[in-house]
Amino acid sequence: MPIYEYVSEAPEDPEHSCRICARGFELRRPVDRAPLLVCPLCKHPVKKVISRINTPTVTKPLSISDAKKAGFTVLERRDQGVYEKL
Repeated sequence: MPIYEYVSEAPEDPEHSCRICARGFELRRPVDRAPLLVCPLCKHPVKKVISRINTPTVTKPLSISDAKKAGFTVLERRDQGVYEKL
């Protein structure tokens, strides 16, 4: 099940949000269920927030020897449209 993030539509206004929805909260819900429209605790309107995604980072570029060990064919450009296998 994916995790969805929600935040109060009026986080600055304490009368229209509780301390949970003012800071925002996460909720695991099935994909086929409709998004929440109200906070489960205070019943004031909430909106779904677009979350950041986690992407892997490459710490260093692959060297030619690392690429060859991984099974890649390494080519070097010699001329216009001519490549030589290293």
